[in-house]
Amino acid sequence: MRHGVRGRTLGRNASHRHAMFRNMSVSLIRSLRSAEDAPNKPKVAGRIVTTITKAKELRPHIEKLITMAKKALVHDDAAEQFATSAERNSTEWKEWRKSDRWRQWAKAKSPAVALRRRAFAALRDKEALDILFSEIGPRFRDRQGGYTRIARLAEFRIGDAGRKAIIEFVGDRDRVKSRKRQAPVVRNDEPAPAAPTA
Repeated sequence: MRHGVRGRTLGRNASHRHAMFRNMSVSLIRSLRSAEDAPNKPKVAGRIVTTITKAKELRPHIEKLITMAKKALVHDDAAEQFATSAERNSTEWKEWRKSDRWRQWAKAKSPAVALRRRAFAALRDKEALDILFSEIGPRFRDRQGGYTRIARLAEFRIGDAGRKAIIEFVGDRDRVKSRKRQAPVVRNDEPAPAAPTA
């Protein structure tokens, strides 16, 4: 019995499921920064096509990773005040490295490093990690959740007739609601004609 067990098994054991969601997460994140001459370049950046059930299960994985990237931004900003602009291994940098400011910088920066390591444990891909923390995190800095959307497609997969869907990042290609046209207001400044008398 599977009382209280959350999530869909998708006909796979746990390790296969984790590997599948890791690969799908990396594919979605890396689709934002794919080379122009890449053989498997996505047609639209920030979007992958999968089945509806897989997309629904993938969504929480991606959104938790984006939340980690957003939390790391706060710690990076706090550490910035203690950082130095000196070139690495220069005398000024070595002095900063021995100073109390470096300890404060390391203390402020360590939560961001821990978040980066947790995200790497989930993704296991350095390029996807870089995109997540340098592009996606700042992009959704002011958004409180709901970083992805799932759109159903009107077609089925050829092999097993699985219902296809798109999972993509919000923000790009968002539909803007157009204002409904108001009916023109007719102003009647002339007095109404008097009723005929009989």
